[in-house]
Amino acid sequence: MIKEIRLKNWKSFEESRLYIDPLTFIIGTNASGKSNILDALSFLCNSAKGIPVNEIGRHTRGGTDWLIRRGADEFTLSVVVDDNGDDLIYSLSCRKDDNSLQISFERLEQVSSKNNRSRILFTTDAANKNAASPSIPTRFYQESPGKGKRLDLSRQTTVLYQMENLVTVKKVKEAASLVQNGLKSIFILNPIPNHMRDYSPLSERLNPDAGNIAGLLAGMPPEEQERVERELTKYVCRLPEKDIKRIWAEKVGRFESDAMLYCEEEWMNGEKIEIDARSMSDGTLRFIAIVVALLTGKAGSLLVIEEVDNGLHPSRAEELVNVLKTLGEKAQTDIICTTHNPVLIDALGNEMIPFISYVTRSDETGCSIVNLLEDKKNLAKLMASGSVGDMMTEDAL
Repeated sequence: MIKEIRLKNWKSFEESRLYIDPLTFIIGTNASGKSNILDALSFLCNSAKGIPVNEIGRHTRGGTDWLIRRGADEFTLSVVVDDNGDDLIYSLSCRKDDNSLQISFERLEQVSSKNNRSRILFTTDAANKNAASPSIPTRFYQESPGKGKRLDLSRQTTVLYQMENLVTVKKVKEAASLVQNGLKSIFILNPIPNHMRDYSPLSERLNPDAGNIAGLLAGMPPEEQERVERELTKYVCRLPEKDIKRIWAEKVGRFESDAMLYCEEEWMNGEKIEIDARSMSDGTLRFIAIVVALLTGKAGSLLVIEEVDNGLHPSRAEELVNVLKTLGEKAQTDIICTTHNPVLIDALGNEMIPFISYVTRSDETGCSIVNLLEDKKNLAKLMASGSVGDMMTEDAL
């Protein structure tokens, strides 16, 4: 699993790092840089899938013009991945040339947990960062002494991706595959309720906007669909004032190639009514998307949710936190959430303080900085007069 992401000259960050735990919360004011962290995770995920970096850059929020921090020549994104106790550190640097984003440097190293020794598994030629060249010299670790096997590879797709078709030392290929799979398993969920209200085609995996959630449920084998819908109902039933008895999806149409999401509600007088997704609230639909993402996600993946409590009433903050903790552990999925809501942070409890990071902007440079909440100076004194949520509201962070 991914343990850490490091940002250097990426968007508003000069140099900072985020530690990733089973449940990680990122807080900060508007324009502090929270979304830029999510953009970095998305960039790494797409690069590991083999999408050309220039294409990724063009579709990243702000486009390629805003990827590299002003005053810098290139950005570097790095991740630390656990490898049975050892650390695999993967770094990717990109720079612009003639308005095109190109890879300028890439490296994968293994750091032993026993003696802290580092072994370079592959690295591009640091002396050859000319992004105008279509190829980049890359050296791979060899068992025998020497500089290592050299190959000239494309600058548009990552070495990590190109290694799928290369013949290299087994340990290099295995390590690269572990990192690549970790990056590819990043799933950034941004549920858009209006997209979830319509009919959707049968699907095998959830889309980032959750617009195909009905198609995902209805496309499952009957036993799997029953299990997921039963679990989904269990967690969602406590959300609204009225009692939700069941949530399910059904195939519709002559060819049953599409599906719709339905819900059965029971009111205080015992009256039961069935509604479809068109009548469900934004908050309910977003909550459904989060639960389904956790129930159907792959073990070992990283689920990223921006503004996780968007649309939910503050009184349901504790319920949301319980769902994230319970289902995240059950699914063996790490979760990163951003939020502005002080009530949600207070619902986490003081035991979660080590897993909360806050993002600020430097008064001197304007650059974003990720800080661990537990490292906050005078934290105990500040909390003596109020909660973490109070600190957020009073801008004490």
